[in-house]
Amino acid sequence: MSPRTVVVIGNFDGVHRGHVELLRHAKASEPDPRLVAVTFWPHPMSVVRPDQAPPLLCTLEHRRELLLEGGVDEVVVVDFTPEVASWSPAEFVDRVLRPLRPARIVVGENFRFGFRAAGDVHTLAELGGDEFVVEPLGLVTDGTTPSSSTLIRHAVLDGDFGRVRELSDQVFRFTGVVVKGDQRGRELGFPTANVPVQPGFAVPADGVYAGWVRRLDGREPRWPAAISVGTNPTFGGVERRVEAYVLDRDDLELYGVEIAIEFYARLRGQVKYRGRAALIEQMQHDVEQVRHILHGA
Repeated sequence: MSPRTVVVIGNFDGVHRGHVELLRHAKASEPDPRLVAVTFWPHPMSVVRPDQAPPLLCTLEHRRELLLEGGVDEVVVVDFTPEVASWSPAEFVDRVLRPLRPARIVVGENFRFGFRAAGDVHTLAELGGDEFVVEPLGLVTDGTTPSSSTLIRHAVLDGDFGRVRELSDQVFRFTGVVVKGDQRGRELGFPTANVPVQPGFAVPADGVYAGWVRRLDGREPRWPAAISVGTNPTFGGVERRVEAYVLDRDDLELYGVEIAIEFYARLRGQVKYRGRAALIEQMQHDVEQVRHILHGA
């Protein structure tokens, strides 16, 4: 028979410091526990109320990676479908939790589950009976404000990456496969890696940022980069995308490669310039600002 486990449940979008504290506490709650994280994909709101679904902070693969780094031994992903949304709290416990043989389940104090969020921590404890202990944890705060994925999303959309790091202890990361762009950056002397904006994911406000680029295949260290988010209005662009110029590199072959673009600080908003010369001058200034900002970061 498989050993008993400690189970944590949540969306864990971004795996911020509140999530990490929950994992730490759960890991320490039982002697030699096997810690299992139960999470959901897609986000439940995208199924039950698509018009209110939040933009996600990270992909499922990145979420799994962050949970494992946080001390989880196994990540169980519930494929959240309309059928799952219709389960009663008892059905959720029977179908998802009991097979994991939990000795203890640790959740946030505001945890809700089951059809129309009918169940809470008291419901879970009643359904567990003598089979498992339910332990609710209060929200982690920075002294005044609880850490939450919602607050981090707002900070990302505002381009406030200092605030993102305060709330999450992480650098915000945007991932995607590099596609061939219009080659205009190369013509201007600043070749960029272009990643289209995918619906459903959080993207910073249009503007220019300092940050880094890294290949997700782990073949290279991260490179410092000047990052642009927007539609390239100087040349009449309409497609929103994220473009990253790796400082002092024009030899990178990244087409078809999955990369992470990491945002550290906002430089300025998006501006439409009068011609190439003005744009090149601004880009040169941006690159020097990025170099200064990232020095020692």
